[in-house]
Amino acid sequence: MTPRTWRAGHLPGVDAADVRWHVLPFSARGRQLRVEVPVLAEAQLRALAHSVRAAAGERLQPMPVDAVVQVLDAAVARLLDPADPRRRELDDLLPLVTGFDAELVRLGLSTYLQGFRGPQLRRFVAQDFANPKVLDGFQPAVKGGSVRALGPGLLAHIWAGNVPGLPLWSLACGLLVKAGNIGKLPSAEPVFASVFARLLAELHPPWAGCLAVVWWKGGDAGMDATLFREAETVLAYGGNAALRELRERVPVTTRFLAYGHKLGVALVGRAALDRQRGGASARLAARDLARHEQQGCYSPHVIYVERGGEVSPRAFARYLAAELANLQHRHPSRELALEDATAVASWRQAAEWNDSLELLGEEGCGWAVVYADAPHPVRPTPGQRCIVVSAVNALEDVLPLLAPHAPVLQTVAVATTPEALYPLAELLGRAGVTRIAPLGAMAQPEPGWHHDGRFSLADLVRMVEIDAATERAADRLAPYAQEDLP
Repeated sequence: MTPRTWRAGHLPGVDAADVRWHVLPFSARGRQLRVEVPVLAEAQLRALAHSVRAAAGERLQPMPVDAVVQVLDAAVARLLDPADPRRRELDDLLPLVTGFDAELVRLGLSTYLQGFRGPQLRRFVAQDFANPKVLDGFQPAVKGGSVRALGPGLLAHIWAGNVPGLPLWSLACGLLVKAGNIGKLPSAEPVFASVFARLLAELHPPWAGCLAVVWWKGGDAGMDATLFREAETVLAYGGNAALRELRERVPVTTRFLAYGHKLGVALVGRAALDRQRGGASARLAARDLARHEQQGCYSPHVIYVERGGEVSPRAFARYLAAELANLQHRHPSRELALEDATAVASWRQAAEWNDSLELLGEEGCGWAVVYADAPHPVRPTPGQRCIVVSAVNALEDVLPLLAPHAPVLQTVAVATTPEALYPLAELLGRAGVTRIAPLGAMAQPEPGWHHDGRFSLADLVRMVEIDAATERAADRLAPYAQEDLP
């Protein structure tokens, strides 16, 4: 059967005939797809950057931030409609390019999109700016004088392809601060950003030229440097080694915001381990493993289970194994590339050879649970629904295990009582954790969360201040000013 061909990217003002197109092949569950991605020359990319910057200055920056929210809200509403052609396009293509289960992609995308509706976007803005109108013009400052927040004229996005829909986060942030946006598609998932950019152009044609979606092969230093020289801010996702290389290509005067490799764990207290809650807690943990097949920076790799509950840590591991087996029937894990399959096989073999570990799950079943009856070090698993369940005498015993990994810690799921939550959260925060979530929602950050402990919007802007003394000096030059009486 001839593979279907689909064209990615969004190149306002560029004739497709003047572009060279590269083919990315995808196949999953018996289906094949050829995605054509645009390959620009450096001169074309430079001209596109100038065009996007100019269009944003003319059509986006004069808009009140609330009007920007309304356009984004309308676009997200379209994508939340299962009958909408753009949403149907995503539901069709995303499982094919990612290999993820189609129903899991559909459910996860709908949940994710709900965080970008109008009320949630207003929370994005309110989270970072006490007075959102600073994005529209000068506003009174508490110290006196006035202050104004200005987004970059051009914001460059370097996206990773591990999580479907990831570009929405940075694109929404870039548009909320009224930047011109150019995003580089990841080879692993070139669909979502392309569809979203086209949808915005359909809904609000004045924005068609305010953003572009491009592609070039990773590691192309010339193309990276060309875009980075034109951008005021570069926002990049990816592995730590790739981000290190990108940073070297960013001019010293350009702001560089990097989101790299992170580790997540879960802590299950004895309060969540009675006969009624133990199985439910395992079910929630299984959801965190299945969403994005642990490819997100917020996914768990070790679950620490407190002793002393009616459900023992070993029993919890068996509950979790049963839940993963059920999920495999309803939402099968993806077919693994050779590299991923080799990593899973090596991880399983290491567990089998370790007398202190117990491996649950047959080879090839699509998941694996390793049980450790003693505190286990924090280490990344190969993902793909592979997890370590480790027994601890108290949740606080996990803190020394987290300490060596402070620079890469992000999300920790916690299941404990209200009385224990805040003291434990204080300790986790000091250990380097930046987000504390409930079981079952590790892969669903709330709108306006501080990604990796930073600000989503405030990190993108520069503040312009008018000193109070400058206002007083202007008053003395006004037509109504009077000379002091003798």
